[in-house]
Amino acid sequence: MEFFIISMLNGVSYGLLLFMLSSGLTLIFSMMGVLNFAHASFYMVGAYMGYTLSNWIGFWPALIVAPLLVGAMGALFERLTLRKVHKFGHVPELLVTFGFSYILLEVVQLVWGRTALDFAPPEALRGPAFTLVHLADDSLQMVWGAATSEMCSAAGAICSPFPATRGFMMLVALLMLLSLWLLLTRTRIGLVIQAALTHPETVESLGHNVPRVFMLVFGAGTGLAGLAGVIGGSTFVTEPAMAATVGSVIFVVVVVGGMGSLSGAFLASLLIGVIQTFAVAFDYSFISLAQQLGIELSAATKENSVVKLTLSQVAPILPYLFLVLILIFRPKGLLGTREG
Repeated sequence: MEFFIISMLNGVSYGLLLFMLSSGLTLIFSMMGVLNFAHASFYMVGAYMGYTLSNWIGFWPALIVAPLLVGAMGALFERLTLRKVHKFGHVPELLVTFGFSYILLEVVQLVWGRTALDFAPPEALRGPAFTLVHLADDSLQMVWGAATSEMCSAAGAICSPFPATRGFMMLVALLMLLSLWLLLTRTRIGLVIQAALTHPETVESLGHNVPRVFMLVFGAGTGLAGLAGVIGGSTFVTEPAMAATVGSVIFVVVVVGGMGSLSGAFLASLLIGVIQTFAVAFDYSFISLAQQLGIELSAATKENSVVKLTLSQVAPILPYLFLVLILIFRPKGLLGTREG
């Protein structure tokens, strides 16, 4: 039971990290109609800026300052580059953001190097948030923080800690979801932002600077990616390849959830995070899975290299299989209102 609970929480925490990334991408697309191919690169820059700033001013100030700097960089990029090609359509926008992602990668490697950095979380987030203790009598007990050595060394006891960094990531992601929903649906700023996409001439006639609104939206979206980078970099690993690791997955999340749908991105992130985590955790081969389900396989089938694959080996492609199914049976996405 504790294995299922910890695996589920690991999947949800990974899914919420994907949401922290996809929320900024969804915000930019829903407001501006721009698919930002450099979004994962801003996530990487946020992690590296967070690492440097945490060494100078500490982790908690860096958690605030680094996303602001990444957001300012994103707003500057929109103002100086993206805005100039916006009138030419989506393809030039995609090419510009795609090229900028390579520039950011090379800059990061020049400044911080090609090897992974030791971005340690603060003292308050080191260790477990809680520990599940499976006792000898098959009962399950939860202990906040780390369980005592006596409890874990007891006969038949199994301790399963859940890292505090993952718990903090989940908390920030949920607060981000609530904040974005309140901003877009309950404030004047959110109404202006949404109206600027569908009726820009009307919004401009009311005295609002639509290009400035788009610049601030793009900066806010990249700032959210920077925030995810600080938290994800300290929780997992800070390296140049971290952008490529999640870059394609967040586009899958946006399409599966529904283009421009924040609630859809949240649902898709959780589904993909949980599916991938359980695929890695169980790690059955298709042969053993068929045997447990009572399915008899022929000798020739058992020798097939595809059947010998384990779930952990196919886990990286599961989001893309999910994407294919969504595009076949529900092209608008899970909670989308327009075709992807």
